[in-house]
Amino acid sequence: MAMRGPLSRLLKSTLTSCQQNRSHSVAILGAPFSKGQKRRGVEHGPKAIRDAGLVERLSNLDYPVHDFGDLTFKHLEKDEHFMHVPFPRTVGRANQLLSGAVSGAVGAGHTCIMLGGDHSLAIGSVEGHSQQCPDLCLIWVDAHADINTPLTSPSGNLHGQSVAFLLKDLQNKMPKVPGFSWMKPFLSARDLVYIGLRDVDPGEHVFLKTLGIQYFSMRDIDRMGIQRVMEVTLDHLLARKQRPIHLSFDIDAFDPSLAPATGTPVNGGLTYREGIYITEEIHNTGLLSVMDVVEVNPTLGAAPEAVEATTSLAVDIVASALGQTREGAHVSFPKITEPKEDTELRL
Repeated sequence: MAMRGPLSRLLKSTLTSCQQNRSHSVAILGAPFSKGQKRRGVEHGPKAIRDAGLVERLSNLDYPVHDFGDLTFKHLEKDEHFMHVPFPRTVGRANQLLSGAVSGAVGAGHTCIMLGGDHSLAIGSVEGHSQQCPDLCLIWVDAHADINTPLTSPSGNLHGQSVAFLLKDLQNKMPKVPGFSWMKPFLSARDLVYIGLRDVDPGEHVFLKTLGIQYFSMRDIDRMGIQRVMEVTLDHLLARKQRPIHLSFDIDAFDPSLAPATGTPVNGGLTYREGIYITEEIHNTGLLSVMDVVEVNPTLGAAPEAVEATTSLAVDIVASALGQTREGAHVSFPKITEPKEDTELRL
């Protein structure tokens, strides 16, 4: 049956926002949140990335940049453990708030850059994106698979369980976590690709294999080369049809020698060139719609130089994902603009 009336118009406007939001303007959303894991300091990530010159760097691109500031998160006083998962209601509420903000940014026609905060925030970021772009695909660049459930997680930390909340394929494996009643899984395993894995828990490995998820470990990158990895990634996700890309980039995907100021570093990570090549290739599709940059923790740098290296790297990958090339191709310098009242997001 053909859809008519308001529902049809709503669907049409949603698809239009998905198609148009990838080159016209950029929205920066800060999410200073740390309760998805136990190490404090990652809530200072958004400020540290901004202080490293993010907005100034993006002002060199060909479209206006709107910094909508930081969301405000509240820690719930009564938030008992669920199984051995800490702060489930606090994390759930934070992600619900973030979901609305990301949905609003994408619906307003922006490419959205979400600055974390820990990687539990991807639950809300991807879910909010899906409200506007239900056919999105997800590229997860990380040392870790973050596909544990409360039943398989060694730590209980929700930043290692984000993907499990998103996947329809794991619905019967996920208990009902308090604080997440608003969250319904929507992503299929075939719509996800991992890049950079090198610290995968036993339960996660079972999920990756049984669900047939496409992933590239650091061994795969060594064996195939990053060019071939990106060719296979984009063919896997986009061969059937062109659709919006959600890029969720954990800074610990990089080798700790490049990004030391992060909570769970793992040796043997991406080189600078490999990381930048990933973001360049995603930009070249013209389909990037939302990008998360998470797990920058400025309190964990052994020296100021370590923090500077990590935050500068975060700025580089965002700029590259939005079109800054190593050849320096951009020549126009539009002024950073304040959001207009009619496009202002409720933070």
